[in-house]
Amino acid sequence: MMPFIREYTNDEKLIDDVGKLKDKGISRDNVYVLTHDDDRTKRIATNADANTIGFSEQDFKNAVGNMFSKKGDELRSKLQEVGFSEQEAEDYEDDMDEGKVLLIVTNSSEVENILS
Repeated sequence: MMPFIREYTNDEKLIDDVGKLKDKGISRDNVYVLTHDDDRTKRIATNADANTIGFSEQDFKNAVGNMFSKKGDELRSKLQEVGFSEQEAEDYEDDMDEGKVLLIVTNSSEVENILS
């Protein structure tokens, strides 16, 4: 199943949407936040009680490689690890360059209906 992804420019709106997902039974384990800035990612994930894409979501080789990669390469690799194609990862990384925040939900087909 392809992960759900939505771009945000407003951190509070993303946090509200994560709350809606959890209220409808979507597991925190399937909800991820990703931005171009590690501190911002951690802050939003903490405030939303969501996850970041870390070592457990990546295979060992990619996780170690990401420690030595440029930020854009690292973000594209993380997106590919959760199920996006190389081109999609590149497009989303470009959007993060512009300051957008990504909400990614794995293993749920109900997200679109909950957030519509």
